[in-house]
Amino acid sequence: MADFWLISVPLDKTTSASVEKLKRAITKTQLCSNWKFSIPDLKVRFLPHISQGYFSSCYFVILPAVWCWICVVPLHFCHCCTRVLKPLLKLVFFSVNMMKYVTKFQWDTAKYPPALPLSSLVDIIGKEVLQVETEFKSRASAYYSLKANLEHKLNNSGYLTTLLVVVNRYLQWERSYESLSQFVVPGSSRKLFEDGEGGIFSVTLFKRVECEFKAKEIFVRWLMVNFSQLFIAWIHLKAIGVFVESVLRYGLPVNYQALLLQTDKKHSKKLRDTLSSLFKHLDPTDSLKYVSCDIPGLCQEEYSSYICFPINTSML
Repeated sequence: MADFWLISVPLDKTTSASVEKLKRAITKTQLCSNWKFSIPDLKVRFLPHISQGYFSSCYFVILPAVWCWICVVPLHFCHCCTRVLKPLLKLVFFSVNMMKYVTKFQWDTAKYPPALPLSSLVDIIGKEVLQVETEFKSRASAYYSLKANLEHKLNNSGYLTTLLVVVNRYLQWERSYESLSQFVVPGSSRKLFEDGEGGIFSVTLFKRVECEFKAKEIFVRWLMVNFSQLFIAWIHLKAIGVFVESVLRYGLPVNYQALLLQTDKKHSKKLRDTLSSLFKHLDPTDSLKYVSCDIPGLCQEEYSSYICFPINTSML
């Protein structure tokens, strides 16, 4: 999957004209795809509250922590489903369609109320990450302990058992059920019932591995759900970062436009050169590739006249 760049520019006359030029250049050269990225007006009292103290210290502790778990969860999913790794990761692992979610991003006002202070929003996300981390350690420990105990037992029984599984994604089940245990009978799954919300499938396996099969199915389901939650929290953190740096760079009242660009390695250098050329009027220091930032860890490492936050989806 190509990576995304989340950029921000002020809405003055000169920059608005540059944005239109950018859209025309994108259409003509096909350097990237682009979408408007809507971020609500978050609560800002005073600029020093952003650049100093609790918010800044929490933000760049929590952001890498979320990214860490976004990477960890798929690795454990892969370990559970090695035989169907590639098709699952490409098609059905993520209950959130990342491409659709990012390009049609809408701020979750119920989960992250915009009226709350920025530090409170970051706190909410931090507690989500801590909860996922705590629950993951507990579930992973229980699952791998059960798996280790079962592996020490010889499977010398010819007796089979049939389990019933409720499924709401047929393709995912058909591609993955044989990999949930090496003692599942290949091709044994049959659809017994279906309605508008899902279906009931049967699957046949050796009795000795019934516990492992059930434990792995529960663990994999948990991994899928929590990856989605982590990804959503991560994108909201990126949005907060863009908002904060836009306030610091462009000032109050808040008046900027965030755009989401999707490109690939082939076109990334040319796109960066185009952006630098179009928005060089925003900051004469753009010729300096690396400069210090008021909030270490918040601003992009490679400084430019426009604000740019990468959204790395290379785990796919």
